[in-house]
Amino acid sequence: MTRKRRMFDIEMPEDPAPLEPSRPGDARRGPMASAVRENADSLRQRAEVEQRIRAENDALAHEFVKAQGQGLVMQRVPLSAVRTGKLTRDRRDLDPGDLQELCDSIAAIGLSNPIRVERGEDGFELVQGLRRLSAFRHLDRVHPGSGYDAIPAVVMAPGETLDMLYRRMVDENLIRSDVSFAEMARLAVAYAADPDTTAADADAAVDILFGSVGKQKRSYIRGFQRLLDMVGDSLCHASALPRALGLALRKELESDPAAAARLRTALSAHPDRDAEHEVRILRSFCGIDAPQPFPAGNDRPMAKAPRPARTTFAVQGPSGAIKCTASQGRLELRGDTDFSALDRKKLEDAVALFLSALGR
Repeated sequence: MTRKRRMFDIEMPEDPAPLEPSRPGDARRGPMASAVRENADSLRQRAEVEQRIRAENDALAHEFVKAQGQGLVMQRVPLSAVRTGKLTRDRRDLDPGDLQELCDSIAAIGLSNPIRVERGEDGFELVQGLRRLSAFRHLDRVHPGSGYDAIPAVVMAPGETLDMLYRRMVDENLIRSDVSFAEMARLAVAYAADPDTTAADADAAVDILFGSVGKQKRSYIRGFQRLLDMVGDSLCHASALPRALGLALRKELESDPAAAARLRTALSAHPDRDAEHEVRILRSFCGIDAPQPFPAGNDRPMAKAPRPARTTFAVQGPSGAIKCTASQGRLELRGDTDFSALDRKKLEDAVALFLSALGR
């Protein structure tokens, strides 16, 4: 018996789509070989990406180390690890009122400006920010466990010279208007006395530490240096001395060799004096009256002394108008008449008649 064959009609497109070109050897490569090749390509791409990431990380690490060495990296450092003994501070006493205001500001909005420290073998040495550090220590005592046991700080790598560390401290504080000339003078003296600095004497220390300020201001600092040399141990509140009073006091002491002893006697008579009382004693010693109240940032009195009262009028005379100005203790007549050419007796009689009419 013969089996019948079925026929199927298959319609083929007239222009079949072209096949994608194959790479050499694909026709001979099986599914397993293709999978291996794809995996190898993926591993190669991943290795290239990892290499680029490592290169970027290395570059960032180098930039971090460089910025850290320049003192541009901030981190939180424990308060217990910060030391303040390497540099003589330009501010010995911190005003309790100012410190409390700073504490309130930090508690409200945080620390806006980090302190600057130098990394050491057993912690960190403070370079800039004594008030901020003191405020954090106060807050940590008052509010333990509130996060004030560490302070934001810019950490400098060790190696800077002592001269440069002093300059960093001084230059930051020069913008503070409350740093007195006496404090700057004391710092220059301490700097010159430090054997590790390059200053030969206090005058040289002023030029090194305060090179950023004008020549006139440096001369004022030297003037306060000489004042402290003469009576510094007798002054309990030298930082409260205004510039003009300090310079006047120094001039008074230099002009009279016995003046220093008299000043010490005057000050010792008031051992419990405060800063305001001490300034009054010094003003009296120099013969300087107490100044009038000044507006903030102004060197002139708030208002000028009132001008004396005056009366001005004109009188028509035979030779023309005479302008008269009368004030306390003075009467002035101005006109075209030459009064010096008048007969003296006649002039005297006229003045006497004038005073008689006034009842004087």
